[in-house]
Amino acid sequence: IAAKGDWVPGYTVKIVTFSSFDALKDAFDKATDQTGPDIVVGANDWVPTGAKSGKLAPVTLTPAVKARFNPTQLFDLSYRGSLYGVPIDVNNVAMIYNTKLVSSAPKTFGEMVDFYKANKASKKLKAGLCVAGGGMSWGAHSVFSALGADAYQFNSRDKIVYNRTFNFPAFAKNVKTYLLDGKKSNGFFPASDAGCKDNFLAGKVPYAIIGNWEWKDYVAKGFEMNLMPVPGVADGTYGKMFGSVSGAMLTTFAAKHGVAAGAKSLLTDFFASTAGQVAYQAIEGRPPAEKGAQQADLTAAQIGFGKAGSMAGIPQIGAILNGTAGSASYWDLLPAFWTAVLTDGKDPAAEAKKLNDFFKKNIEAGVKD
Repeated sequence: IAAKGDWVPGYTVKIVTFSSFDALKDAFDKATDQTGPDIVVGANDWVPTGAKSGKLAPVTLTPAVKARFNPTQLFDLSYRGSLYGVPIDVNNVAMIYNTKLVSSAPKTFGEMVDFYKANKASKKLKAGLCVAGGGMSWGAHSVFSALGADAYQFNSRDKIVYNRTFNFPAFAKNVKTYLLDGKKSNGFFPASDAGCKDNFLAGKVPYAIIGNWEWKDYVAKGFEMNLMPVPGVADGTYGKMFGSVSGAMLTTFAAKHGVAAGAKSLLTDFFASTAGQVAYQAIEGRPPAEKGAQQADLTAAQIGFGKAGSMAGIPQIGAILNGTAGSASYWDLLPAFWTAVLTDGKDPAAEAKKLNDFFKKNIEAGVKD
């Protein structure tokens, strides 16, 4: 990125890449004082685990540097009042639609269902809306929310409400109305993400939820970046997606390696700067987190994901989502709900109540962490 290495004078920066995000996470989990990195670039939900394990070190940013970011982005990289890194990009999903099948953006969830039912046979559709990126918990939260449920609730000041969960009877009614034909799935929304991406690219699915890390695959096939949040049941409402950030995080290994000062300079002078984030996102391809970089010459996909996130993004709060003793994690609960209702034919009202009961426990425990 910098040919002369002048981002941090006096230091040589060595960049180590991995074949996949899972491989990176595994390497960091197994890192030792000898093998650990000085800075690790990863997801915001690594912060609680890394802080507890002692592998991440808190950082102090000046007010000027903090002002370059949205406060919620800094919150995403914080744990128990301490900040552990610099936000580098927005990590979210959005819905894309195939203009060869539908002519304009849908206004409501029901409009999409109606199109699917009317054209399923003639156009040989495999599904109406499916999850191509992000999986059936993280990526599918948009559908969960569009039908009236969320992992947690926010008030008008964008503050989490710790004593309220979703209206499970209303949510169950919407599931019955839009996703079921009697006790069986109507085929509009599959319980699994298997085959979604291939089916959408083949023109067999009109709407898909995709991740902002994979948009180049769709552009290569000629799809427009007409990105938007999943529309809700009522016109003008949208399903919320997790709008977390990835971060460049300082590790405790840096001090042990005697390069803490250089690592901190790299965080503030490169990762937190407009020029640094523009250079980084030219490779990564996601919407940058830093305000100045957001005004740069971005791709249509970067702009589209950023706009969708600003319309319907919510922070990803690991202390709540990861679950607690006597409960289960959101990451396991939501996929299990889709399977129970859409595959196994279980009653959505009963399953929604079970889900809600677990969520209550997780929220009550999460506020204490």
